[in-house]
Amino acid sequence: MDDLPKLMGVVNVTPDSFSERGELFAASDAIARGRALSAAGAELVDVGGESTRPGFAPVSAEEEWRRVGPVVSALASDGIAVSIDTMKAEVARAALAAGAVAVNDVWGLQHDCGMASIAAGAERLFLMHNRRTVDPKLDLWADILRFFERSLALARAAGVREDRIVLDPGFGFGKTPEQNLRLIAELDRLKTLGFPVLVGASRKSTLGVVTGRPVRQRVAASIGAHLAAAAKGAAWLRVHEVAEHRDALMCWRAALTVRTDG
Repeated sequence: MDDLPKLMGVVNVTPDSFSERGELFAASDAIARGRALSAAGAELVDVGGESTRPGFAPVSAEEEWRRVGPVVSALASDGIAVSIDTMKAEVARAALAAGAVAVNDVWGLQHDCGMASIAAGAERLFLMHNRRTVDPKLDLWADILRFFERSLALARAAGVREDRIVLDPGFGFGKTPEQNLRLIAELDRLKTLGFPVLVGASRKSTLGVVTGRPVRQRVAASIGAHLAAAAKGAAWLRVHEVAEHRDALMCWRAALTVRTDG
């Protein structure tokens, strides 16, 4: 698997996640899911305590940590590599102290002015592009590149090592379905910045627009979108179904590398 995208497994410890619908809100359930994702081959288990779906209800840093703290601590104690999915420096600080090794910030260090200095202590930092509004007429890549120019400046000023940074174009965040699909089709435009790229299309509503499937029936669509991202050079994939993605990636690689006669 060394030459294939690494898999980040999703654990949403929230009552209002668009995909889990609160089924992992109990810490014991979230811990069990994290362990299963790691055993299935997740390089990182990404634990989040605040929904970021459209129209989400913000929570305080105290409440967010109350949700994720036991999960992060338990998984880290098991030796599982944990990423904390948060835009709050206070939560990131607590998670790193509890054993998390990575920070996944859906606002690319631009929501909380204290995040960059905290994230500098992580082994890996995922910076995602985000928007507060959807604009079908947006010059998509100009906006994304300007956003990451600011994020990278913040990271460098805080002393974040560049070899620890991964960029995420933000599939499903402040974009139309067409714009989301363009992110994958034109992923090479983001790769020109010289950083590894993560794509997280798993179960997103754009896949429902394409297939007509409800959220729990988008496994195949998620794999299809992520294979397209892998073909475009994605280094990381953020997924709900780790085992299924791992199998698909292995077969995809095998089909592309098999020796043929003649």
